[in-house]
Amino acid sequence: MKIIGLTGGIACGKSTVSAYLKQKGAFIIDGDAIARQLSEPKKSIWQAYVNHFGDKVLNADNSLNRRLIGQIVFTDEKEKTWMNTTMHPLIRDEIVKQIDECRQNGIEVVILDIPLLYEANWDKFADEVWVVKISRQLQIERIQNRDGLTKEEAISRIDAQMSLEEKAKRADVVIDSSNAPEVTLQLVEKIWNERLL
Repeated sequence: MKIIGLTGGIACGKSTVSAYLKQKGAFIIDGDAIARQLSEPKKSIWQAYVNHFGDKVLNADNSLNRRLIGQIVFTDEKEKTWMNTTMHPLIRDEIVKQIDECRQNGIEVVILDIPLLYEANWDKFADEVWVVKISRQLQIERIQNRDGLTKEEAISRIDAQMSLEEKAKRADVVIDSSNAPEVTLQLVEKIWNERLL
């Protein structure tokens, strides 16, 4: 079994690459999906946020108010540290469980699709790491367009993660996704054929 860590910055096109690798037959372990699943009412991450911040972080339907939590943790270093030290072990346990299941089921290629792969030190689970990268300016524009954030909010989200330059330096493979999606996917196809076939 080969495990590829797939990471990049926010709004860099990582999800497009991940979806394509799934089409190629890879099994995707999606860090964000795991976090969302554990954030559902009464699940472990939901419980941790409510215990820490109280009911003010809940919407009327009892779901977490992600925008409010984002505003709190991306502007307060102490809260961001609390979030990471609390959430990472909960997510890591689920990732390890899914890797074990893949091994038992004879899956050949597993993609760890995780934005904070390096920050959480989860690159140690991967045989190699692929980083999806674009320019900072394009990244700011994409986040603003996608999430309806101000330029300042977009920048604070980007700066909350390790820089793309640093991620690219550590990576085994760098995928530039500045161009049209089909150009990026041609590049991914080439890398897949060279490294995984």
